[in-house]
Amino acid sequence: MSTDQPEGAEIHTPTAADLAPQEEIVEDIVPTTRPVKSTGLHVGEAVPGTAKVDPIMVADDITKTFGGLTAVSVDHVEIPRNAITALIGPNGAGKTTLFNLLSGFDKPDSGKWSFNGRALAGVPAFKTARLGQVRTFQLTKVLARLTVLESMKLGANHQRGERMLSSIFPFLWRKQEQEVEARALILLERFKLLDKKDDYTASMSGGQRKLLEMARALMTEPEFVLLDEPMAGVNPALTQSLLDHIVGLKQAGMTVLFVEHDMQMVRHIADWVIVMAEGKIVAEGPPESVMRDQAVVDAYIGSHHDEDLGIITGRYQPEEGQHV
Repeated sequence: MSTDQPEGAEIHTPTAADLAPQEEIVEDIVPTTRPVKSTGLHVGEAVPGTAKVDPIMVADDITKTFGGLTAVSVDHVEIPRNAITALIGPNGAGKTTLFNLLSGFDKPDSGKWSFNGRALAGVPAFKTARLGQVRTFQLTKVLARLTVLESMKLGANHQRGERMLSSIFPFLWRKQEQEVEARALILLERFKLLDKKDDYTASMSGGQRKLLEMARALMTEPEFVLLDEPMAGVNPALTQSLLDHIVGLKQAGMTVLFVEHDMQMVRHIADWVIVMAEGKIVAEGPPESVMRDQAVVDAYIGSHHDEDLGIITGRYQPEEGQHV
């Protein structure tokens, strides 16, 4: 290959600036259609543990420890019905642990909670699902050797063919099986996964698995949906779709509680925000007011975010006239 340069041409030597990666411009992801926010959800002042006008879930004195560490210590919390509630907080705040306790995937050291007035303390997750409360996971759970359609059909409740005796008589369950498959196909089309219905779930991307898990949860025809970090690890190309589907759950009459770190997403779609720090609820309210709450600022970036920590910790003395 020739390395000759045209006569008189200036040879450009790459600089550090040329070799540095260019900053990627990331657009703020918002729902395709602006969601209608629910208001008037609470009674009185919006403080931790405030009463809701129509709560779908009420929890009291929930505690969970691991060794000597208290992961959750919640005195009282209520989740408003037919609204999207975000559970936010820094890493280690206890969000997922509280999620696991309320959904029956873990047992608390103490406490009681109810869903639609029915006590759920000690009720396992598969029974809460039958009652109309389902959840998804931060790390998706798929059955790799089932097709997408088979995985969807597995999510339906009260299937006669799952009983040992009736399973040997197809005429007892064939009609119901057809109804379940028809509902699964409708949901797959809604979540834009219909063309993958015959593919194995193992072949799906992380974002597609998130969509499948949400669609499969809807096979139970739930009233209350809990989503654990639905956007975690999702390709930006699918983020918009997931966001629209979450808003769609509320529009279909369901209640949503989700854990999320993306504050912009929370601001766009949440009707109510609950903030946790060190296992406790430190703030509640509409997104706009919560984002300005000093307790939230302290929880995320520290109570001394605008001060010199070297001075605060006593490592050196402030200069004359310097504000501490």
